[in-house]
Formats: sequence, structure tokens, C-alpha cells
Amino acid sequence: MAKSKFLQDFKAFAVKGNAIDMAVGVIIGGAFGKIVSSIVNDLIMPPIGWMLGGMNFKDLSLTLGERLAEDGATMEKVTLNYGAFIQNVIDFLIIAFCVFLLVRFITKLTTRKAAEPEAPAPEPAPSREEELLAEIRDLLRKQS
Repeated sequence: MAKSKFLQDFKAFAVKGNAIDMAVGVIIGGAFGKIVSSIVNDLIMPPIGWMLGGMNFKDLSLTLGERLAEDGATMEKVTLNYGAFIQNVIDFLIIAFCVFLLVRFITKLTTRKAAEPEAPAPEPAPSREEELLAEIRDLLRKQS
């Protein structure tokens, strides 16, 4: 009995519009991240490295020391790869800027629709009874 309730709850969650929209957003966001990473790695960073004297940002690192490798026979360098970090920061900034522009565009579209007020419905003419009640009210105000 509890298992079928669990499955029903899961089905209700999975077919909700919000869950499906979120899944599509995550998938598109992942693909968008790959595109932006390619833009940064293949189009933006090479000219910047060339302007800085042929530097490849992926190769920027700080050697902290050496240690014995797992095979026990060779030494390997322990490095702090700050060049890869710089590229990831640039990736993030470009993605954040694109998301900002998208949200700003969507906000403008939604506020434009909300700013256009619909024509108010015309109020119906008061009935004869309402007119009489208004006259009685006005007479009572004059008396007091």
C-alpha cells in the first residue's frame, strides 16, 4: 500500500510542469556551459595569451615541490595550477553575464505585459432600488 502511494507521489512530482521545465533547464545549461567553455578556451584565451607573449593559461602553475610517484621510482612535481583556475573564473563570468542578460530580457517582457492594464469593465448602471437607497441616505445626512 505504501509503495503504491510512493509511486503515485513520484509520478505526480515527475510530470509536474515545474519539474520538467527544471530538467530541461539543467540539460540546456550543461550544454551552454560547454559552449561557453569552448569560447573561453578556444577563442578568448589564445589571443590574450598571444598578446602576453605566447603564454598558455592552462600551463600557468606554481611548483610547490616534488614527491615520489606511486611507482616508487620517479619523482613528480606537486603544482598549484592557477592558470586553469583563471580560465574557470572567466568561464563563470561569461556564463553569469549571459544569464543576467537573459533574466533581464525576460523581466522586461513580463513587466511590459503587466504594465499594459486591461480596460476596466464598465460598471452596470445602479438599479432603481439602489438609487432610492442613495436618496434616502442623502436625506438622512441633511437631517442630522
